[in-house]
Amino acid sequence: MNRLSRRKFLQVSSSAALGAGLASRSATIIPAAASTAGEGKKNPSETIVVGVIGCGGRGMAIMNGFLDNDDVRVAAVCDVYEPHRARGLELAGEGAQGYADWRDLLEHPELDVAVVTTPPHWHPLQTVAACDAGLDVYVEKPIARKPQESRAMLDAARRNNRVTQVGTQIHANENYHRVAEIVQSGVLGHVTAVRNVLSMNETPDGIGQPDFEDPPDNLDWNMWLGPLPEMRFNWAKFNNGLHRYFAELIDSWLHEMGPHIVDLPYWALDLGAPKEVSAVGGKFAVDDISTVPDTMEVVYQYDDKIMTWSNMCANSHGLFNHTGEGIQRRLGISFHGSDATLIADYGSYDVISENERVDESDLPEPYLERSPGHIREFLDAVKTREQPSCSLEYHYNIALALNLGNIAFKAGRKIEWDADNETIVGDTEAQELAQANYRDPWQLPV
Repeated sequence: MNRLSRRKFLQVSSSAALGAGLASRSATIIPAAASTAGEGKKNPSETIVVGVIGCGGRGMAIMNGFLDNDDVRVAAVCDVYEPHRARGLELAGEGAQGYADWRDLLEHPELDVAVVTTPPHWHPLQTVAACDAGLDVYVEKPIARKPQESRAMLDAARRNNRVTQVGTQIHANENYHRVAEIVQSGVLGHVTAVRNVLSMNETPDGIGQPDFEDPPDNLDWNMWLGPLPEMRFNWAKFNNGLHRYFAELIDSWLHEMGPHIVDLPYWALDLGAPKEVSAVGGKFAVDDISTVPDTMEVVYQYDDKIMTWSNMCANSHGLFNHTGEGIQRRLGISFHGSDATLIADYGSYDVISENERVDESDLPEPYLERSPGHIREFLDAVKTREQPSCSLEYHYNIALALNLGNIAFKAGRKIEWDADNETIVGDTEAQELAQANYRDPWQLPV
């Protein structure tokens, strides 16, 4: 085996979104046809005025990213938790307005952009409403947990001619661009299998067994839950992005890290909707309060290839790209072609030839346009009205694959997806899992 390129590692950390949104008033969603907010908004040519929904740790990081650009002003912030809202206002600076209800923020007359950095169960409702209010949207991942939600978000962006960007920031880096153009060049031959691996070791105690308790007085827990079923408050669900450990909030690590990892094979191979999806796994080893599976395997069938997702929370070996000392989170993507295999992670790649079928001279010269940065790319698109690289238009099929993987896991059997009719074939129970069943009175406009 001939290893053609040497690793250059970049330590890239991924922090999960945690925000909160939204205090008490009667919880209804205004249908798009009845909404007048945002009518007549200008397309910004100079300063872009931003409202941030969700001021948890991820919200603060993303707001800082926007404020690093001289042509951005944050005019409004929203959070259901008063301490988060206060720090959001402090970061936004003089003149910013604070809201406890995200619907009030969307009515702010100066806004051009809504930044949605709340927990995942809020992303669909807030994105759809922001688009219907005439705002462009930057939304963190995962965009949605159900295919119906993912479709509603895309439809809202289309019918309102909105610019959107999904917060899969690693898409903008040099390594992902280089891997995409190598795979797209055909130098690997016929790629029949792609494997995505996420491994860590959180045994034996995981995130522990924190007690359930009453929510603090300055948090409206009911509105934090919003469309979710009622559930008891626990700091582990609310604090520092730990919602990623609860299936009732995010389903699994496939929704948490999949948007970043599966993005690369979807980009490089232009994968469409999968035809069949199966998944197995469970919580086998980690003894804590979490409800996500600690071991999970998903298989996706396409016309002429398969893609797999392998997630381990009880072993941190990186399988085909084990690097670094000790127990740590490791990830990797491998493209298996008839002439060569390409193995990548966030900051490096290797090309391994089948005997001497591929050599260094076969690799293409760089040709993909590089990104000026994920947020900067979005801001430029707001001005030009051309979609950035990770718009909802691009990201929809990725979200769909992740949604279907989690549905197959919950159903416990293989599911077949009819892409033309956007439905699960011959499985009423699984199709029900694809729908957004919200707690009253919340409804998803479709």
